[in-house]
Amino acid sequence: MDFEKYYSDRQKLINNFLEKRMQKKGISRVDEAMAYSLFAGGKRIRPSLVLMAYNLYKDDPESILSQACGLEIYHNYTLLHDDLMDNAAMRRGHQTVHVKWNANTAVLSGDSMYVLAFKRMAQSAPDKVKPVLDTFIETALQVGEGQQYDMDFEKRTDVTEEEYIEMIRLKTSVLLACALKIGAVLAGASESDADNLYKFGEQIGLAFQLQDDYLDVYGDPKVFGKAIGGDILCNKKTYMLINAYNRADEARRNELVKWITATDFNPEEKIKAVTSIYNELGIDRLAEDRIKYYFEQSRKYLDLVSVDDERKSVLRAYTDAMMGRKA
Repeated sequence: MDFEKYYSDRQKLINNFLEKRMQKKGISRVDEAMAYSLFAGGKRIRPSLVLMAYNLYKDDPESILSQACGLEIYHNYTLLHDDLMDNAAMRRGHQTVHVKWNANTAVLSGDSMYVLAFKRMAQSAPDKVKPVLDTFIETALQVGEGQQYDMDFEKRTDVTEEEYIEMIRLKTSVLLACALKIGAVLAGASESDADNLYKFGEQIGLAFQLQDDYLDVYGDPKVFGKAIGGDILCNKKTYMLINAYNRADEARRNELVKWITATDFNPEEKIKAVTSIYNELGIDRLAEDRIKYYFEQSRKYLDLVSVDDERKSVLRAYTDAMMGRKA
């Protein structure tokens, strides 16, 4: 199978569906802000996973575009509110909604996207509405919980690795898992297959987020798509920083605290100093091992899905690409 063509075709399906149903109506600023948020970039990972899971069993992905795009609309709602809570100025190279317009517009357009996502999910076949909505509602509650954990961690210096993993599971992984399970449910997959696809998504989501933490320090800016060191500069509680703080001796911990609490500093010097501490403590190798562990766990769950390997090759190739691995 030509994976590049397969993925390109799914991207076109998703974008065409969104464009037709999210055209500016000229009714209010909310419509404009929703369209602006949805079409300001993005890889469409979550709706693609819905379609790929469905394609394990059936070959008419056009029939579930409403649900797939509903998940993308929900994801963009979370980003919009996340930007507002973080007071972020930019998203995907564009002004965030609350900067381009104002906080009220960001809240209202986000709320509208949230409702619209539920509308799209509810447009399932009668026998699929309950399992789809049950999965989606549980996921939405977990994502909110994960966001709260993330905000709470900003004020703490005693966050453990276990707490951090649970936070990213809730904030990031469960939405990928939800996408795969909903695709399977809509295709009429067995409960066992749907659950294994959920666990596959959960594990690949953990690997994906940990790799994002790692690449922010050690990535190539040309490949990573943004300047490295951003998490260090804003003191973001990442897998790297949490483990460095918890594993450091008194001298290194004091050095970390000095940089974390500094208000006047040279950005390049701070990135270099914190990265040096990571290197001394072996945080890079620690992160690489955890990424590898979760990636390998994800493969075990995908192997348990009871469809032939040819069907599963697309999901393998896609998640390999997500992780920057050769298929």
